[in-house]
Amino acid sequence: MKRLTIKDIAKEFNVSISTVSKALNDSYEISVSTKEKIQKYAKENNYKPNFNALSLKNRKTKTIGIVIPNMLNYFFAQVFKGVEKVANDRGYKIISCISNESFDKEVETIEMLSNGSIDGFILSLAEETVSKKDYKHLKDVIHNGTPVVMFDRVADNLECDKVVTDNFDSARSTVGHLVKLGHKNIAFVSSMANLDIGRRRQLGYLKGLEDHQIKVNKDLIINIDDNYKNYEKILEPIFKNNTVNSVLATDESCAIAAMKVAQKLGHKVPENFSIISFSNGILARHSNPRMTTVSQHGEIMGATAAERLINRLENKSEEKKNAETIVIKTDLVERNSTKNIL
Repeated sequence: MKRLTIKDIAKEFNVSISTVSKALNDSYEISVSTKEKIQKYAKENNYKPNFNALSLKNRKTKTIGIVIPNMLNYFFAQVFKGVEKVANDRGYKIISCISNESFDKEVETIEMLSNGSIDGFILSLAEETVSKKDYKHLKDVIHNGTPVVMFDRVADNLECDKVVTDNFDSARSTVGHLVKLGHKNIAFVSSMANLDIGRRRQLGYLKGLEDHQIKVNKDLIINIDDNYKNYEKILEPIFKNNTVNSVLATDESCAIAAMKVAQKLGHKVPENFSIISFSNGILARHSNPRMTTVSQHGEIMGATAAERLINRLENKSEEKKNAETIVIKTDLVERNSTKNIL
């Protein structure tokens, strides 16, 4: 079946192509009655805009590419939700891709979308990309004039806008919160040692201990390879052989494992053992007891990244501004895995 075009609609109503275009775009220049007739006819005959033709004419696709490292992570799902809402509100479409923490997949995706399919990128780096510190594919995109906004996992030396969490300060203040609750034997459990966000959280943990004159016990800094899924096997002997009464975890999986091990060894959460996790996700809300978390506000982060990118795309004065880093402040969401034991 032949696809209906603007030219066909113009012929049907004996008007110019420009009139049809303005009517379909709800322009005030066209009378209400004419707009209604044309819009009704277009809808009844399943008219669809030819976005390829529009992009050739306008040199804009009104499409954003978003690349996330992991589709199973609740935080990234929340970021995507924030991006999608802003994009929809401002008339943009989204092409979403997943790198699966692979450098090669990330490079392939960036190259594929850089052929004119999108106007700009919103991106969080794959773990392999961070490990390799190879950002040439992104430097090339930025050099070619395509706006990029990075979020959460970012490359500091790339000249583009970034939206991040205050990882260091959040971990530091969370340790302070645990100390106020009466805890001094605080373990740090992380599956993010290869990522800058994980390292920043660890540095914040160490600074938090220093703030309260608590001696660092290196045995309580536990970095677990994320590919090793049975976290409990690693944590159990460490908890057995050391005095531990609280945990700051970089993610929910580590936190849940720590909670299970603590309970298995006879601790009562939160009566004499407290646990706090980064990422205010589904696991934390349904754990038993429900987990106190550091909320990173993924939806706000996504919305901020989308607003920043679209402003760059639409506002010439914004294009000339230097790249900036926007920090999203976290909040502590207190639930039932923490308690004052003083």
